[in-house]
Amino acid sequence: MEVIAIANQKGGVGKTTTTVNLAAALAMIAKKKVLLIDLDSQGNATTSVGLDKNTLEYTMADVLLDGVSLQDAILSTDIGLDVIGANRDLAGIDVSLAGVADAPFLLKQAMADAKAAGKLEYDYIVMDCAPSLSMITVNAFAATDGVIIPMQCEYYALEGVADLIATIDKLKSINDALHIRGVVRTLFDYRNTLAQDVSGELERHFGDLVYQTSIPRNVRLAEAPSFGQSIFTYEKSSKGAIAYHKLMNEVVAQTKAK
Repeated sequence: MEVIAIANQKGGVGKTTTTVNLAAALAMIAKKKVLLIDLDSQGNATTSVGLDKNTLEYTMADVLLDGVSLQDAILSTDIGLDVIGANRDLAGIDVSLAGVADAPFLLKQAMADAKAAGKLEYDYIVMDCAPSLSMITVNAFAATDGVIIPMQCEYYALEGVADLIATIDKLKSINDALHIRGVVRTLFDYRNTLAQDVSGELERHFGDLVYQTSIPRNVRLAEAPSFGQSIFTYEKSSKGAIAYHKLMNEVVAQTKAK
């Protein structure tokens, strides 16, 4: 089982779009058993797969704060993707966990308990992290095998990624397996000179960690969430769908190479 966190401390970089469509591609195209965990209180990943975030019985807040088992929070979707949804219940979790000694490890323990009960039999768990270093993001980093960083090729992007790398380095003290699995260029416009320059700088800095696939700006990708659909349901022939299919192939190849 591979556990992947999708994270960037900068918002608006296509993080949730990448989480949803990578998870959907793994489930729908690669036919893998996949659990998507929404850890962002905005709940955008939840609504992007057709779930109503306002009617969720349980979110990760219930798992971390109230002892609800992880498996009881899992919902099924009609695309073969299982989901633990999120809503505003996650917003105050940092205050609730203040002073709790094992707070960074609650998600990791919940996963271990579900796995021991035979209720966490997935090929991939993909987590959508909030664009901040909250306690729930720390929980994700403590429980993950690797982090995929979506990055828009713009002026301040490298600075934002540098901040995230510094955070990951600090958190290796609670998860020595924590590493950057890859960096994916999102909202990419190959006609833009600045985007090309930043992309080149990214490749020089990160080398093979940069996925060959870049995700283009695409109207269909932008429209799909408002219909509660992944790009593969909404418009599977779009440039966005083709790009996320290719990214999924790279992620699966990484798994096979281990």
